[in-house]
Amino acid sequence: MMSVTLAVDAMSGDLGPAIVVSAALGAVNENKALSIMLVGSRHELEALLHLEHPRIHIVEAADVVRMNERPSHALRHKQNSSMAVALQLVRDGRAQGCVSAGNTGALMAFGRSVLRMYPGIERPAITKLIPSLRGRCHVLDLGANVDASAENLYQFAVMGSLMASALGNLQEPRVALLNVGEEEIKGNEQVKLASHMLAQSETLNYIGYVEGSDLFRDVADVVVCDGFVGNIALKTGEGVAGLMIELLEQAFTRGLYGRFVGWLARPILGRLLRLMDPGRHNGASLLGLQGVVIKSHGNANERAMLAAIRQAVQEVQLEVPRRINERLDDLLM
Repeated sequence: MMSVTLAVDAMSGDLGPAIVVSAALGAVNENKALSIMLVGSRHELEALLHLEHPRIHIVEAADVVRMNERPSHALRHKQNSSMAVALQLVRDGRAQGCVSAGNTGALMAFGRSVLRMYPGIERPAITKLIPSLRGRCHVLDLGANVDASAENLYQFAVMGSLMASALGNLQEPRVALLNVGEEEIKGNEQVKLASHMLAQSETLNYIGYVEGSDLFRDVADVVVCDGFVGNIALKTGEGVAGLMIELLEQAFTRGLYGRFVGWLARPILGRLLRLMDPGRHNGASLLGLQGVVIKSHGNANERAMLAAIRQAVQEVQLEVPRRINERLDDLLM
């Protein structure tokens, strides 16, 4: 198995470094090929680790990017933050990927500054694998770009298609645009123009428009939208999943009959809850940067942070940045 070293921003999440340290310990214990560089306050991290681990190393970072901090301010004044130092470790070749639960805008800004963009790509996009009826679907952008031009959407489609090929071993991933309807006349001008550009491509398997309900029905392997629409769609889906999980738990723990039925249905319910639980699918890729960068939810618990670390390991082992970079020129218009 290929050895992997990750730089993990230990300080930037909403719940503090204790969650990150616990997830890091869980990750190295389950994966003997993994080493982690925890970036942050050495004093705090050593106290949380209790005992030294041969594959967990602490890298000192004097500062932290706050969640409410403006990205431009962080870029100018927080070059010694845990977030910036973690990305610098990737740039310098000391780590192969970075994981952070910090300020999304600042992570994007530092990523562009430290790691740079792929040639020909104007903007990075946040992409995430979401569970669908018979598999999983890559959705992007999920919040990096509130507004996106037709050219941006086309570039997102190219990167998403290449990522689906790399992660899912798909020869011709089905690419779709998220729209308010499937008819050609629907959508704003950017979406219509992007659809025309994608339809002209001889190398992308563009299948047209899909609606929000299609995200979970295995209609497409890659769904493209601007960050405003994508973020709302993602948060809505996660909210519905959380509601369903809570309702199921209430139904099968209330009363003797409910507990009995829940016991009988436990194997099926377990699989369903694992599929629906957003925490098990935590970790979104900052696609377009020349390196593996995974953004975790800011309020991720230990299990969710562990899922983000696993996502980073997978992308490093599959050499996703290299495979995307090699084929970009062939697919960009």
